[in-house]
Amino acid sequence: MKLKTVRIIGVPLDYGADRRGVDMGPSAIRYAGLHEKLRQVGHKVIDIGNLPVPVPESRTKNETHLKYADEIVKVSRVLARAVEKSLDEDNYPLILGGDHSIAIGTIAGLLRKFSRLGVLWFDAHGDYNTDQTSPSGNVHGMPVATAVGLGHPALKIPFHGHFVDPHKIVYVGVRTLDADEAEALRHSGATVFSMHEIDRYGMRDVMAKAIDIVTDQTDGVHLSFDIDAVDPLYAPGSGTPYSGGLTEREAHLALELLAESDIVSSMEMVEVNPILDEHNRTGELAANLIASALGHRII
Repeated sequence: MKLKTVRIIGVPLDYGADRRGVDMGPSAIRYAGLHEKLRQVGHKVIDIGNLPVPVPESRTKNETHLKYADEIVKVSRVLARAVEKSLDEDNYPLILGGDHSIAIGTIAGLLRKFSRLGVLWFDAHGDYNTDQTSPSGNVHGMPVATAVGLGHPALKIPFHGHFVDPHKIVYVGVRTLDADEAEALRHSGATVFSMHEIDRYGMRDVMAKAIDIVTDQTDGVHLSFDIDAVDPLYAPGSGTPYSGGLTEREAHLALELLAESDIVSSMEMVEVNPILDEHNRTGELAANLIASALGHRII
């Protein structure tokens, strides 16, 4: 893997989910030795700290089916500019969340530089709901739908009319979908490798297919990793745990294969919740997975 200047952008946002605590995720991942792990690989590390995010207690939920949309969009705009600036300076954006609604800002910023973006989405969930289909109204379940141009116009403001081609989106590790969300995904053109496909074909074959899809006629590849893609046995610090997920080794293998391919141009790690964690096990895992994605090897 080519050595990079990795620019770390913390986004302590937890407006997108009902459960509090993921605002501390960036600190937990840093505390687990992230900087040193990346420097050991040989990368240069620049950490710009955390973007300013007001606490939810100082705000009022606006729409029942689009909770805290105004606040999320404000942070998304700032994040999009930070991601764009990182790419302008030839840095590798590494975004630490926060809940998965931060992907709205991340992808909006990437689309200002990559007109044909491929997206690898590691997640137990589809995040393909809109305000019309979401049972909860939580925006962390809407970022992929928003990124392809669906859903409420309020969430699309940071995108400037540029969206991701759903045919260039690949999910890995999905194991729970809402009914309407599943129906929309079936007709979306996105590729979904659920746990069934991983069990059946193995991670190596799944990743080979995923890499082929996201690199076909694209000019950049974004890796978005929700820690709940990993089974809660290994990642207890997640607000939306769901059994039957990736093992720790399966997750590392997937990211090691991506590092070998050297196709990923940006990454985000989200939904680490220290309040629910055990001695920062999940923060440690998140830091180690980032290191794997950026080329850490045993020998």
